[in-house]
Amino acid sequence: MIRAGRASSRATAPPTGNFWYSVMTTGVYCRPSCPSRIANPQNVQLHDTLEAAKATGFRPCKRCNPDGPSIDCENAEIVAKACRLIEESEEEPSLTELAEAVGRSASYFHRLFKAATGLTPKDYAAAHRARKVRDCLAGGHSVTEAIYGAGFNSSGRFYEKSTDMLGMTPTQYRSGGANEDIRFAVGQCSLGAILVASSKKGVASILIGSDPGELVRNLQDRFPKAKLIGADSDYEALVARVVGFVEAPGLGLDLPLDVRGTAFQQRVWQALQEIPAGQTVSYVEIARRIGAPKAVRAVAGACAANKLAVAIPCHRVVRNDGSLSGYAWGVERKRALLDREATLRR
Repeated sequence: MIRAGRASSRATAPPTGNFWYSVMTTGVYCRPSCPSRIANPQNVQLHDTLEAAKATGFRPCKRCNPDGPSIDCENAEIVAKACRLIEESEEEPSLTELAEAVGRSASYFHRLFKAATGLTPKDYAAAHRARKVRDCLAGGHSVTEAIYGAGFNSSGRFYEKSTDMLGMTPTQYRSGGANEDIRFAVGQCSLGAILVASSKKGVASILIGSDPGELVRNLQDRFPKAKLIGADSDYEALVARVVGFVEAPGLGLDLPLDVRGTAFQQRVWQALQEIPAGQTVSYVEIARRIGAPKAVRAVAGACAANKLAVAIPCHRVVRNDGSLSGYAWGVERKRALLDREATLRR
């Protein structure tokens, strides 16, 4: 049998997005996504409707089930069912329990879930619990209510992960970041104004733009109740390090970072930090590297959500053909950064 797009150099695919094909030597008809062995193109005939495929008198393939729901649809239903089970369970279900609930082996289900969502079932459950904690705290519930409402069966287990989960202590999060000190300073570089801000954990924001005041407002919007501390000469030295890296990327930039995002975003951002200066990769390649080949659009969304310009180098991600796509701080700045880093390869 033959997969989509590989039937024959002489065959012309139907104009619509859906088609079927039949194989004369096996007497079956299939979907283009059929996982069976590729057939000789000379034995393949394309059909633009299911009725036309049936009219051949051949039987439907048992592997791709061309008469019923596609494998992709079935897999999507399996993953959706597992997500509902995770979200509705009081405690995190095990991989074995989830696999049994959807009627698949644990190893197959694990691969299927990760390919569809970009996360393992365990990571998805952790992200869901983190979201429930944030929602509870933002809704005015006590920390204790948030702990048990999110399915943690002990406060100890929650507090082990609370800072990584929320980016601050639960009490600070509940009050919108109140009592959290954020130090910041604004400098100038060849790309425009640059703002660097840090929490006690590390650098939490690096923003680039044309208007310094707008950068400060963006920082205020991100930390609405935190105490912003500026005009610190010692901290301005950190900004100088970032500016130096922008102008001369060969210097490197080794800073402690306070990375705040979802579990999926953090996986993408970690993959970005592994791209060497002077190199670029595609969104498709990043999706493959994090084990989520179908999550290309989600990867692009994670790049757009990055608040740590140059430290998390989302500017090194390009389209499949090497052309530049959108960049939160402007495509021209992205081009300038890549041009400077390209000199490192010479």
